[in-house]
Amino acid sequence: MTAVSEQPTSPAVQVLADQLAEFFGDKLASCSINANEATIEVNREDLLDVAQSLFSEPQFSFKQLVDLCGVDYSAYGDVEWATSAASGTGFSRGVDSNESAVKQWQGERFAAVYHLLSHRHNRRLRIRVFADETTPVIDSVINIWSSADWFEREAFDLFGIMFSGHPDLRRILTDYGFIGHPFRKDFPLIGHVEMRYDAEKKRVVYQPVSIEERVLVPRVIREDSRYTDGLVVKQPEEDEPPQAAEKE
Repeated sequence: MTAVSEQPTSPAVQVLADQLAEFFGDKLASCSINANEATIEVNREDLLDVAQSLFSEPQFSFKQLVDLCGVDYSAYGDVEWATSAASGTGFSRGVDSNESAVKQWQGERFAAVYHLLSHRHNRRLRIRVFADETTPVIDSVINIWSSADWFEREAFDLFGIMFSGHPDLRRILTDYGFIGHPFRKDFPLIGHVEMRYDAEKKRVVYQPVSIEERVLVPRVIREDSRYTDGLVVKQPEEDEPPQAAEKE
């Protein structure tokens, strides 16, 4: 397996990607470089073996789990705005609710993403593991990185991804009686219920929401200058006056 990169890559990151591909082989579904950072996609049945090796092997020595988050790809690529053509000119808040969205994502719906840091080698690594949509279960890495405790609880709370082997997998951000997982793409932006203070009952009560849901912020997938070292400046044509080029 060879690491694939479509952007300029530092030699150190390329060396890490090559080491990962050679060491793990078929345990990796893919190995790539994006934004000058190595990313490996691990088969979920091999996650613990790969994670343990990344932690203990001297050539890797990723002793710190910086972050773990869930991802719901079900709406990845769905558009209500012409995002590809309009990303450089802004967006209108007007949206045609009858406009059909184009679904581009064909893979599994849920994934857990791990961000690792090696202090010994001063480098980072991103791991992605997909979970089954019907029963999204991934092995817990809490016995390898103890910082995964709250991170896995957060991914469970917000996305409904369960982590097998976690000693205390409870909600951590939402209410005790909360229904659903609010970061799933099919969860209503307005929620299922709203609460208000009832003067007669003298307590807070929950009731069905009374407002209409409407998407005001577009989901945008774009590669732009924030992930590169600099902007590409358009040079004026030979016959084009400098003033015209500046106005563009």
